[in-house]
Amino acid sequence: MKIDVEAASVRIEAATILDSVDMALAPGEIVGLIGPNGAGKSTLLKAVAGLLPLSGGAIRYDGAGAQALGPQLARRLSYLAQDGEVYWPLRVDEVVRLGRLPHRTPFSGESAEDCAAIERAMTLAEVAQFRTRTVQSLSGGERMRVLLARALAVEADVLLADEPVAAVDPLHQLRIMRLLRQVADAGKCVVAVLHDLALATRFCTRLVVLAEGRKILDGRPSDLTDDIIRRAYGVSTLRGEHMGQTFVLPWAPLE
Repeated sequence: MKIDVEAASVRIEAATILDSVDMALAPGEIVGLIGPNGAGKSTLLKAVAGLLPLSGGAIRYDGAGAQALGPQLARRLSYLAQDGEVYWPLRVDEVVRLGRLPHRTPFSGESAEDCAAIERAMTLAEVAQFRTRTVQSLSGGERMRVLLARALAVEADVLLADEPVAAVDPLHQLRIMRLLRQVADAGKCVVAVLHDLALATRFCTRLVVLAEGRKILDGRPSDLTDDIIRRAYGVSTLRGEHMGQTFVLPWAPLE
């Protein structure tokens, strides 16, 4: 599915959260949404997911609006919320099973295809060993992986992930980013809100930088210059190279 974000604006009370942002999303890419706190990243992701109305502009899915797609949108697009919470004492496999609800018809049972998708998702997110535990018994990082598994279980054309590596240890940060890259390489579109510039430049095929609700870059990771990082974050950077890959680290606040 191709998604076109056209001059998207979101205003809440007197504040402009997004200001005429354009963005095109296509299969086979992993797009990193980066920028400082309050830049509008999560707002943009929620708008693309159809969870937040626009104050101006439009979002089209294969040329159609969200209302035209109806329930089909929930099957073709999955969303991993930032700091997602599970308030009921559900088992891990029950939470992941919720990802198949868009594919179910009323009063229908779980199909063999549903069961296979749930198992694939738990294996990919490395949470199958927790299947009989309640989500409340897990650490914050483990819960995030369970919620990622729920999003993967949808097996949608587009995966929107808001800070998927937040509160996750370095090993699983790398594994999650590698998994997201594999999902994109398999022909799906992945959009992830990220704060770690090293992970973003290493694993993403494209970066969109937001600052104060406006887009200031939409390009390859190599297009993320020190000047853009200074404008967006107000920090200097350290660059290096390892095994043929360049990396970027925020280094010091600017005076």
